[in-house]
Amino acid sequence: MMPPSMRSEDIAELSIEEIRLRFVEEGRSLSNACLEALAADQRSGAVAVYRAILRRRRENRAEGQRLRNLLRYEMPLWERGLTRVAGVDEAGMAPLAGPVVAAAVILPRDFRPRGIDDSKQVERRERERLAIEIKRHALSWATGQSTVDEIDRHNIYRAGLMAMRRAVEGLGAVPEHLLIDARRLPELKVPQEGIIHGDAKSLTIAAASIIAKTTRDALMVEYDRVHPGYGFCRHKGYPTAEHFAALSRCGPCSIHRRSFAPVRRALGLEPEQGDLFSPEVALSSDHGEDELFDEP
Repeated sequence: MMPPSMRSEDIAELSIEEIRLRFVEEGRSLSNACLEALAADQRSGAVAVYRAILRRRRENRAEGQRLRNLLRYEMPLWERGLTRVAGVDEAGMAPLAGPVVAAAVILPRDFRPRGIDDSKQVERRERERLAIEIKRHALSWATGQSTVDEIDRHNIYRAGLMAMRRAVEGLGAVPEHLLIDARRLPELKVPQEGIIHGDAKSLTIAAASIIAKTTRDALMVEYDRVHPGYGFCRHKGYPTAEHFAALSRCGPCSIHRRSFAPVRRALGLEPEQGDLFSPEVALSSDHGEDELFDEP
């Protein structure tokens, strides 16, 4: 049992494996005096654990700095007394099937989730872990969707805006300011800022991107059970080689976006909606290619 306040002499009473478990794997803090005692420890493996602790400290400092940089948009708003700052983002612009899902998240000032980033830069299991943590700590969060039918009727860009608006309107707390990934929502009379590549620059937008991505991925896994044979549980509807092969083999199903050229070709129709690739929707919309062509 570790004493409440560990002294340097207590290091000798712990096995090297216990020290590694507590101060490397679990990341518990260790005083400088205890660290010096470990550096002087002559037992086998002590030096390796000492170096691992130093490495973890450096990583923690770097992560702390990275998280502070992710608050460059939030901090000025918080300092003005705006406590309900919502990050907004969507997932699913590029897929050939399934809805667009957006999320809006209001976070407390002291929330610093280790590893949070643009959802496309985070491995799947880490995204799922972060989504649970974000939902647990958020002051409020909500998701919104645009259906396949709405995508086909209104075009993908407008459908994305609709999903974002629904996510904001679904929040349990009225936001005082919106930080939005590369967009603005003119129908909402809330002060807002569109930030290009915002999911990599703002902690609250990154949180929204993770909620949107994990929510949509879970939906596509459910759709895979309803529409087997397309591989939706793997590619989530994105235009992958597996998906193109299934589309050719099976033809479109009810959740395929019939206004998208590859789906129309599979139906034997002329391509109609070039909206996804048009200047309005892609580059001049300030919504970069990293989102339009993100990986599943």
